[in-house]
Amino acid sequence: MYAVAANVILFLHVCYVSFVVFGLLLTWLGVLLRWDWIRNRWYRGIHLTMIGIVVLEAWIGITCPLTTWENWFRERAGQQQIEGDIIATWLRGLIFFEAPPWVFTCGYTAFGLAVLGTLWFAPPRWRTGSRTPSVIT
Repeated sequence: MYAVAANVILFLHVCYVSFVVFGLLLTWLGVLLRWDWIRNRWYRGIHLTMIGIVVLEAWIGITCPLTTWENWFRERAGQQQIEGDIIATWLRGLIFFEAPPWVFTCGYTAFGLAVLGTLWFAPPRWRTGSRTPSVIT
């Protein structure tokens, strides 16, 4: 049961990271293609909050709670734990690059600033109003 819980948490972590990364890419694409849904205030607020949490964790120097919980469940299941931040572990595995934690902190911060900057290029709709067309007589 512990191994299943660890895998569920890993799946949630992958979903979280995917939403943050692909959310920014879709927002930029939406600016170019003039998609109206990318200006949804809930989508943009949740997206900004999620990357904000990652940046805050990096600056404070704490391991993501999802990583901590996954490791706890893996230990109980008798499985090997992933050392350090799971995002850093994936990045090391993808590009075969060892880097000190500050490099990842800078990367997370830059990504967070990109999300924040997108608010200027494509501001969300803060008010909801009726969208009835004008009738010209």
